[in-house]
Amino acid sequence: MPATSKAQQRAAGAALAAKRGEVKKSELFGASKQMYQSMTEKELEELAETKLDGLPDRKSED
Repeated sequence: MPATSKAQQRAAGAALAAKRGEVKKSELFGASKQMYQSMTEKELEELAETKLDGLPDRKSED
């Protein structure tokens, strides 16, 4: 499942770094903290590897 916005991709990258022990989980907040708690490392990898080209900065509210 690819990320739908640049913000989602970046949050997934931060959560993935915490899962891997590269950053402290106490440094996470907002969406990245939620992702850390609710997603597996594989799911986070899929979101984080999404290319940023063509993605909106934030997903628009429908």
